[in-house]
Amino acid sequence: MSGILYLIPTVISEGNQQVIPPQVIGCLAEIHHFLAEDIRTARRYLSSLKIYPSIEALHFEVLNKETSEKELAAKLNPLLQGLKVGVLSESGCPGVADPGALAVAFAHAHNLKVVPLVGPSAILLALMASGLNGQQFAFNGYLPIDAPAAAKKIKELERESFQKNQTQIFIETPYRNNAIFTHLVTNLNANTRLTIALDLTGPQEVIATKTVAEWKTHIPVWPKAPAVFLFLS
Repeated sequence: MSGILYLIPTVISEGNQQVIPPQVIGCLAEIHHFLAEDIRTARRYLSSLKIYPSIEALHFEVLNKETSEKELAAKLNPLLQGLKVGVLSESGCPGVADPGALAVAFAHAHNLKVVPLVGPSAILLALMASGLNGQQFAFNGYLPIDAPAAAKKIKELERESFQKNQTQIFIETPYRNNAIFTHLVTNLNANTRLTIALDLTGPQEVIATKTVAEWKTHIPVWPKAPAVFLFLS
């Protein structure tokens, strides 16, 4: 019997469990082995779904960018023994801007079935709601923290956006939302369209697309909530 690796979506706004489809709930009931970046967060999430009689009966292993190949093989031993194993992201979908891809690569290397389950992805929700090009786009992770390096990277991405008609997408830690927004409106061309999608599916949700010139007429103060930034030159 071959094990199955399930990629389990999580909420992207704390407490909004209704965005998780019933199919996910049904699959979770049969999974008792999990890999997650933060075990405490994973336990809290699974507990909130009220599926298991006791969270204490579940088995968790840490999977992050520091996990070595040797460690990964040991953590995924239940998969090799024919059991079902779930990978949980800290936010959204495993394997997308997430170390869950390591477990997926392992499963493919051992000819094991991988089942991606449908759920919220901040990156895709932001792109869908931006009005920017959804046919050509690139996710670029995080911008540099250093201001000159960030400015250089923004200008490089804008040139690429113009040349390829490509939407550029990136994320940032919530406490840097205002700093990154300032970098963007300072360094992008006036007619470049800029989207901020903040606290998606959450109580503070904001999704707005304007030209940089329009944003400059009134610079908002953004709250410290998860955000996705997108632009198209």
